[in-house]
Amino acid sequence: MAEVINMPHLSDTMTEGVVAAWHKKVGDTVKSGEILADIETDKATMEFESYFDGVLLHIGVEAGKAAPVDSLLAIIGKKGEDISALLKESAGSPVAKEEKKEVKEATEEKAVTPVKEEKVATSTVAPEARQASAAPKAAPAFAPARSANAEAAPENGRLKASPLARRLAEERGIDIKRVRGTGDDGRIVKQDIESYLAGGTAPLGVQEESFTEVPVSQMRKTIAKRLAESKFSAPHFYLTIAVDMSNAIATREAINKAVEPDKISYNDLVLKAAAMALRQHPKVNSSWLGDRIRYNEHVHIGVAVAVEEGLLVPVVRFANTKTLRTIGAEVREFAKRAKAKKLQPEDWEGNTFTISNLGMFGIDEFTAIINPPDACILAVGAIVDTPVVKNGAVVPGHVMKLTLSCDHRVVDGATGSAFLQTLKASLENPVLMLGAASI
Repeated sequence: MAEVINMPHLSDTMTEGVVAAWHKKVGDTVKSGEILADIETDKATMEFESYFDGVLLHIGVEAGKAAPVDSLLAIIGKKGEDISALLKESAGSPVAKEEKKEVKEATEEKAVTPVKEEKVATSTVAPEARQASAAPKAAPAFAPARSANAEAAPENGRLKASPLARRLAEERGIDIKRVRGTGDDGRIVKQDIESYLAGGTAPLGVQEESFTEVPVSQMRKTIAKRLAESKFSAPHFYLTIAVDMSNAIATREAINKAVEPDKISYNDLVLKAAAMALRQHPKVNSSWLGDRIRYNEHVHIGVAVAVEEGLLVPVVRFANTKTLRTIGAEVREFAKRAKAKKLQPEDWEGNTFTISNLGMFGIDEFTAIINPPDACILAVGAIVDTPVVKNGAVVPGHVMKLTLSCDHRVVDGATGSAFLQTLKASLENPVLMLGAASI
């Protein structure tokens, strides 16, 4: 009997998937465990194995197309087997009906009535234009707007240009329609061609607007949905603190000399310090669950990693128990796999707190949107060389600003401030958080 394979649920936030590629075509023999297709989720492209032995009888989603979770992906059975009943059953499923409804709504939304558009247009034009509109061929409902710099064509339809200007434009491969004339009645002359070539002060011709549109990726759809839900459902407030990183800079240099060829980054120091501060302030390491608040005793820190299509947040688990070198190695490996779309669901699930660092991009200070289900996210800015006051004297300083975004349903201002003070103390005096076992 033929078996139906539905679009799998490959991540906790996945609502639809895109078939990036099929490894089999209709009529091919398929064995259980063989790679059937590559499925692009909201966070990664994953290989999808067949559960059954048989022949691929039907492909429900073409390569490059999206489909909701649990919708028909493929049918596998015996060669020549009648699958019409399965296709009919699939077409009547709630998922298929919802798809049809969405397509119908989209079609109705895009529909226009040319007659109405024409009436609106003719009601605002001059009488001579109305007469022209009575021509047998109907004008399009939406015509491109004419540029203010476009050359007005004479009544005979020919462009006004001197013979020399035309010859120069032809020799130089210039589209003469793009050149604005400065002669009598907008006539294009030799000087206009020369100015066009030299990029001179003479205004150019038609300045064409252009743009590129690309389909929204699964990742970008999920980022938009989850962060919009977070921003508009969780009452955010923000706390910013300045940290003197002078001791942290010296400590990092000393550690890197001691552990060569390994290296630790400033982000590794921040992550380690945050993990230890979260142990002291469990209310920050928490989640809003509607009718209850969860205070996590374990510390799983999500690290925002920029990829081409947006952000992924792999998770460093039990971060407070790991050494700086282990943290650094994990984050680098996550970043490498994220850019290659090789992260697995277990890599990005379970975060209790998140860190987003834009310091390496030269950003001094910013606020971040909370990454659900966390109650807080820490935004890390760049280390900036700036004058500071120490012992009553102005001296060179190295200041980094940290901004904590808090969900006010869970974390109050005093709670968030106490966490930041602990974090600041650890970074300004790294000896408080480091020992031989921590490096």
